[in-house]
Amino acid sequence: MAALGWLTPRRRSATARSVLAGEASAEAARKTALVEAGSEAPEIEAPREEPPAEPDFPVAGDDLAAAFFDLDNTVMQGAAIFHFGRGLYKREFFQRRELARFAWQQAWFRLAGVEDPEHMQDARDSALSIVKGHKVSELMAIGEEIYDEYMAERIWPGTRALAQAHLDAGQKVWLVTAAPVETATIIARRLGLTGALGTVAESVDGIYTGRLVGEPLHGPAKAEAVRALAAAEGLDLARCAAYSDSHNDIPMLSLVGHPYAINPDTKLRKHARTNDWRLRDYRTGRKAVKVGVPAAAGVGAIAGGAAAAIALHRRRK
Repeated sequence: MAALGWLTPRRRSATARSVLAGEASAEAARKTALVEAGSEAPEIEAPREEPPAEPDFPVAGDDLAAAFFDLDNTVMQGAAIFHFGRGLYKREFFQRRELARFAWQQAWFRLAGVEDPEHMQDARDSALSIVKGHKVSELMAIGEEIYDEYMAERIWPGTRALAQAHLDAGQKVWLVTAAPVETATIIARRLGLTGALGTVAESVDGIYTGRLVGEPLHGPAKAEAVRALAAAEGLDLARCAAYSDSHNDIPMLSLVGHPYAINPDTKLRKHARTNDWRLRDYRTGRKAVKVGVPAAAGVGAIAGGAAAAIALHRRRK
């Protein structure tokens, strides 16, 4: 870990949590990838639509390069935790009072427009309380079902083709997301990718403790995770690629030699044009609605996602 003495105590603590979250996510991703490599090769789902022509990058045979893909609105339309929350609510995984509390927190975040530290911590703690005491295997099994129900049809074919181009070139491809690492790992495996970096919730003997390891894998923490994984894998970041839709991922995109803005938000589009980054937009007609929950909630922000899903469903009635 780099020396942090020059930072204020608050900044030092936040940076240390980002580094811890990144290192924990990288370690979890590598362990999962090794397990998956030892099992039977997964059935890779074909793109739902005709993919675009293969890009002129990556270069085949470059074993010092890899690709890192953000998940929400980059690989998949919408937020993974939103769809996961819908599935858990359908299964009556949490009680109505928990849903009401998360609905209030969602409203506060949207109206205030800022992430107040106290409210962020409250959202994070109450979200984690939902998974506390549950088995990791239980959430994984449910996640497999929810992928089939809500996520499979929402994969962007264009981004999927970009990921496949890296795989065809012999490179590893990783998802990098604030979603729980278990959820991200399911999606990566279903798409035939190498593995996933995600938010790590602490577990002991396969049971969630209700605590995070570090902080949610968001913003700077994503960059730390990519940096840690690249070091462990012996990669040259200048030869790697990263893909995202959000300006929050500029730290991660700035790490690599080949940054791509995919379905970019306004701030990222402006930054990409200023820095001559490549852009890809696979949305057609009106821009697809981006549905998500605040990154502050972190892993287990499941009831919040369900609250948003239910509210959206009611508005469409």
